[in-house]
Amino acid sequence: MSRKINEECGVFGVYSKESKDQLAYMIDVGLSALQHRGEESCGIAINRDGLITYRKDLGLVSKVFPKHEIEALPEGKMGIGHVRYSTTGEAKKENAQPMVIRHKKGNLAVVHNGNLTNAYELRKELEEKGAIFTTTTDTEVICHIIVQERLKAASIEEAVKNTMKRLKGSYALIIMTSTKLLAVRDPQGFKPLCIGKTENRIVFASESCALDITGAELIRDVKPGEIVVVTNNEMTSIEADMDKPKGLCSFEYIYFARPDSILDGISVHKFREDAGRYLAKQAPVDADIVAGVPDSGLDAALGFSKESGIHYDIVFTKSKYIGRTFIQNAQDTRNELVGLKLNPIKQVVEGKRIVLVDDSIVRGTTIKKIIAVLRKAGAKEVHLRIASPAFMDVCYFGTDIDNKENLITYNRTVEEIRDMIGADSLEYLSIDSLKEITKECKVPNLCVGCFTSKYPVEVPKEIKKNTFEEIKF
Repeated sequence: MSRKINEECGVFGVYSKESKDQLAYMIDVGLSALQHRGEESCGIAINRDGLITYRKDLGLVSKVFPKHEIEALPEGKMGIGHVRYSTTGEAKKENAQPMVIRHKKGNLAVVHNGNLTNAYELRKELEEKGAIFTTTTDTEVICHIIVQERLKAASIEEAVKNTMKRLKGSYALIIMTSTKLLAVRDPQGFKPLCIGKTENRIVFASESCALDITGAELIRDVKPGEIVVVTNNEMTSIEADMDKPKGLCSFEYIYFARPDSILDGISVHKFREDAGRYLAKQAPVDADIVAGVPDSGLDAALGFSKESGIHYDIVFTKSKYIGRTFIQNAQDTRNELVGLKLNPIKQVVEGKRIVLVDDSIVRGTTIKKIIAVLRKAGAKEVHLRIASPAFMDVCYFGTDIDNKENLITYNRTVEEIRDMIGADSLEYLSIDSLKEITKECKVPNLCVGCFTSKYPVEVPKEIKKNTFEEIKF
């Protein structure tokens, strides 16, 4: 587990009024807008006259889908796409999505963002009934259950509704059949999923930024527990399971989502700016400049500056050509990349007392290096302010925190952490402040289990990132 918390995936889907529409280009652009949600693998599937053609591989969207690969995909009426960061199943090509299946009643393609908490039990049950798996993801478990239910149901909608009754945990799904496109959100609403439209297309995406970049207008979010069905050029809604406690992952607002996205009607940028504003009131400090750690600390740093009156400045230049450090497996490699990726502006830093704002601390190794780099550039003081509460426990719903012993907070006080990372002072956003921001922004209930150990639903006794790799055949 690296400095940053890692989300699982981004999903995108489009239904066209035209039977032969060049959807691959739009999906490619949409996935590029969602690239921050997953850099391990990506894929696109197109439905033309009921036949599904797909392409998927390890790598970034730009690598997997150069122009000739996009042109090789057929025109069609529907298409779905996916970018992946794994929380269940390893980073292997066979685990890339979409998952495409042919079964007795037709074709099926599925993309999934989230993490099932009962995936192991469901897979064991399916295998005992003869199911054969080719991946190590919980998405394939979902596919098997949908097919199983479809063989008994009169429609795919009924099959998906029955599938939801068997799934526990988080999921935002886009499901493509021969004739229909469905968007599904788990009853708690852990994962975001929104609906957009153009003149001739209906679009689904994990974040509204993917709608903006493809020219689609945001209509609304898929409701928790809702199934949205598009067929015969019309969209209908089924409220499958609404009577459950709600809890969008708080880290969607704090870190995962792009600041230009709107989630459940709330601006991500405003939420982060408010977090910085509350931090300034909660933990004031005498300093010369306020700066954010690029990119997720910038909005909160701006809020801190506005509230405190301390001048906001840029203290780092960031290379655009080095990938996100959390993708690197070796900690030494991540540390080296931080030095290449963030370079301090000595003329701004030298002799200054700096308030440095970041979204979170996980292990603390990278923020320690960042502070050391600022001091080497001549910073007089570095006061660290974190725009979220301290991580205290694991996440079961798709965030890559699977062992609290790996967290810097484990058995350490704030003062001990401050000393470890070399800051002059350290303050986290309090839970009370987070609640006030949530109330002020009129955000629906958030899941804050990783901060409080109190989750909106019952959680398993243990969690394993690569659960299925341990299954013995």
